[in-house]
Amino acid sequence: MAPLSADLDAVIEKAWQLTLRTDGFLGENEARFLGMLAACVPARGTIVEIGSFKGKSTVMLASVAAHYGLGPVVAIDPHTSPSTTDPGIAAGSSTFEEFLASVKAAGLTEHVEIHRAYSREIAKGWNRPIRLLWIDGDHTFRGAKEDFDLFTPHLAKQGVVALHDALNAFEGPIRVFVEEILRSDRFGAAGVVQSTAWGQLRPEDGKDFRELRIRIERRARRMLPFVANGRRVQGITKMAYKLARSRVQRAPVSASEWLALVSRSGAK
Repeated sequence: MAPLSADLDAVIEKAWQLTLRTDGFLGENEARFLGMLAACVPARGTIVEIGSFKGKSTVMLASVAAHYGLGPVVAIDPHTSPSTTDPGIAAGSSTFEEFLASVKAAGLTEHVEIHRAYSREIAKGWNRPIRLLWIDGDHTFRGAKEDFDLFTPHLAKQGVVALHDALNAFEGPIRVFVEEILRSDRFGAAGVVQSTAWGQLRPEDGKDFRELRIRIERRARRMLPFVANGRRVQGITKMAYKLARSRVQRAPVSASEWLALVSRSGAK
């Protein structure tokens, strides 16, 4: 297991304070977890963010990446509206200027490679290895699956893909997590923190983590019928959905615990 940087806690705390000042929909536990992934994923390559909105996750990722010299964070977002994940944005408006302002206010402009475009457009010419793929764009199944399919072929071995809002009543993130990560031996360790689901690419020994993924899959799959075909979760159905969601372990995980998990040759 690779040693943790002695200043990791301080670096993430500083990044969180910058993130806290930025508008967006990212909880503290998952923001800190995202920063930890940026610092600790044991693979070489680029950090790619699909779906930047006003820059909250961008600031967390770029702050950590800048400190450790990990290169600029690639931020991909057309910044168009309307969107089911951005209900407060009026049709025809854009979040691009607010995004730029957030990155500038955090002093991170030179640490973010900005692409104001749809992810499928950037994917056409993409040829760089990815160490951390953060998917927080189109939350429909079609959109989330497209992002996953277009960019995971570039994910480096032992790299991590993370999907936001997997436990927030959107079909795309949770279905991709269950069907493409938890049910695939291409991936090793996996889990959920708050509403962020993640999996580590381990094509050579992913089967050794199968029992771990099956345990998570048995609980996570119970949420799929509630959000199938973009169904809205409301009324008594919402109560049942919340009960199913409560059975998915999603507590914060420390950097040392996470590294111990992914460093094992298998999980029992």
